[in-house]
Amino acid sequence: TPPRKTPLNAWHREQGGKLVDFAGWELPVHYGSLLDEHRAVRTRAGLFDVSHMGEILVEGPGALEGVQRLVTNDCARLAIGEILYTVACKEDGGVLDDLLVYRLGEERFLLVVNAANSDKLAAWTAKQLAGGPDLRDASADFAQLALQGPASREILQDVPAFAPLAERLATLPFYHFLETRFDGAPVLLSRTGYTGEPGYELYLAPDAAPALAAALMRAGGARGLVPAGLGCRDTLRFEASYCLYGHELDEATDPFEAGLFWLVKLEKGDFIGRDALRRRKDDPAARRLVGLALPGRKIARQGYAVHADDDAPVGAVTSGSFAPTLDQSLAMALVRRDRVKQPLRVEIRGERVDARTVKLPFYTQPALRA
Repeated sequence: TPPRKTPLNAWHREQGGKLVDFAGWELPVHYGSLLDEHRAVRTRAGLFDVSHMGEILVEGPGALEGVQRLVTNDCARLAIGEILYTVACKEDGGVLDDLLVYRLGEERFLLVVNAANSDKLAAWTAKQLAGGPDLRDASADFAQLALQGPASREILQDVPAFAPLAERLATLPFYHFLETRFDGAPVLLSRTGYTGEPGYELYLAPDAAPALAAALMRAGGARGLVPAGLGCRDTLRFEASYCLYGHELDEATDPFEAGLFWLVKLEKGDFIGRDALRRRKDDPAARRLVGLALPGRKIARQGYAVHADDDAPVGAVTSGSFAPTLDQSLAMALVRRDRVKQPLRVEIRGERVDARTVKLPFYTQPALRA
């Protein structure tokens, strides 16, 4: 099946994007230099097309109760205009997806899910909420742009349509959103992102996305804004130690193993996987996500075995890369809980390389929550 195209496909080509198939979508991996784009986001700003993400609307009587059943975090504490990061689990505690929950109204929620899991989550939520609140896969209704980097607020304020929002943008807290318009099209503008930098994600009708991308690039030209692809989105999230589904998270991994203890509210009431997670929380046979630093430019790829003192592997690498901001080769790995404090080695092409355990996240941006 040919990959699907986002509303910005022609725009990517005009910008010189190298397009690849990602999760069934044709998307830019970079526009010339992954490293230049990575550094631009860390120091100035980058514009990403993330229209491949899935959106599911849950609304009507029982919407809050239904969403509470679907996810591990406590959506009841959300006020209208707030966002929650959470996971959805199977009955055995394995993660189906990590997602964002937007509270649009008292009984109206938007779930934003990973592209690779969009169809799976839409079918699963429909099954779980059958006979309950109204549910609709609204993915085709939205394009999504992510403006990320320390200059992102100033760039938004320089877009004429958003200039009247300057005061609200200056005070919009992390994981909150507002609703506005661009050229007559409704826009949901949230203070969220996946890069470890301050930034915003903007949801709007697909046919309005190319004009918004062009307006943002015009406004950001003097501030060093560049189009940014999937390649640097991954290196940026890796430095910030954000989990990536299919790497740190999957159906065989529970949120505790991935270090996401704070997303699981066992006391909130019943939800799918609650009983299993209660049992697995302190399981001595479970794994834990650890950070590893490797010597020189040795790269530990996903799936590479991690060893302790004996021959049998005690874990495996989930993500590994050279971190441009930190000038260091790093990796994240799921390792047996009883071995995480021992000296570890990563097997790279038949050689067991000493790895130093380091605290996660690798990189933090103090201004992120300002």
